[in-house]
Amino acid sequence: MRTAAVVGTGLIGTSAALALTGRGVSVHLEDADPDAARTAASLGAGTTEPPEAAVDLAIIAVPPALVGKVLADCQRRGLARWYTDVASVKAGPRAEIVALGCDTSRYLGSHPMAGRETSGPLAARADLFEGRPWVLTPTEDTDTGTLNAVLELVTLCGAMPIVMDAAAHDRAVALVSHAPQLVSSLVAARLEHADETAVRLSGQGVRDVTRIAASNPAMWVDILSANAGMVADILEEVAADLGETVTALRALQASDEGERQAGAGGIEAVMRRGNTGQARIPGKHGAPPTRYESVTVVLGDQPGELGRLFGEVGLLGVNIEDVTIEHSTGQQVGHVQLAVAASAVKPLTTGLRERGWSVRD
Repeated sequence: MRTAAVVGTGLIGTSAALALTGRGVSVHLEDADPDAARTAASLGAGTTEPPEAAVDLAIIAVPPALVGKVLADCQRRGLARWYTDVASVKAGPRAEIVALGCDTSRYLGSHPMAGRETSGPLAARADLFEGRPWVLTPTEDTDTGTLNAVLELVTLCGAMPIVMDAAAHDRAVALVSHAPQLVSSLVAARLEHADETAVRLSGQGVRDVTRIAASNPAMWVDILSANAGMVADILEEVAADLGETVTALRALQASDEGERQAGAGGIEAVMRRGNTGQARIPGKHGAPPTRYESVTVVLGDQPGELGRLFGEVGLLGVNIEDVTIEHSTGQQVGHVQLAVAASAVKPLTTGLRERGWSVRD
């Protein structure tokens, strides 16, 4: 691939453009908002000048509801030899594309499974897709050249191609992305009018659950509108489980011992189901999930402390699998949780304490 066009210079479009320009591809940027395109260009994502001839691949990075209209316009102008979109919903846009009479042999719907809580070109990163799944939804009429061009895009962005049917993709993202977004927002909404003292008690648990609640509402309305039915089906199942959980919690307050035991059983059952579901989430590099142990180190809030800690962990020959940082309320210290292999817990704890670090039991 020597040339490409990115139509839509938000987070995903600009990130793809940055990745391609970093690999020597000449990228032409378009956006309904000229300021957004100019901002992306200023970041090194490409040029806002139109191409002199058809580019190799056009990447349509617009909301799902606009994909069909934009693809039809791009094909009418002869913008590219091949086309893909990166919208997070596939079946609806595909149906509209067919209805508009677009050349579907030169189009392949795709979806990189990556993103951030922030949006717009200024949030873009060239490495956004590295190591992440990138779903491709080819059909029987997809031309081989189209498939190869999109596969090359995925490779240049450092992602992993996964081929799926469009409807299966939409069901999957409703389960692992769209419904969790709304659940996170619903939990965070409980904090809107909560007492300030209660909010100040927030720890890592509520931060983990509500992290994605900081996402752009307007962007998510566009996404959810294109996949509303499937997301609603999943949330209905969640609502049923929630109703049973509320009943079980009420039973824990009952005077009858039998009711209390039934309530405890209900809570334990839903927690165990959660354990089972969480354990199915792929682990490192897509490998089967692995359980790690946590070593918590108390860290002063001074420049360079975290780097010094990582350096000394490396000298001890321990590989850090994950890191969580929790800042203490009202104190200039934080708790750094290092996820490591179970066999590394004792030597890591001993080694850090010998070096003067405060390690919590």
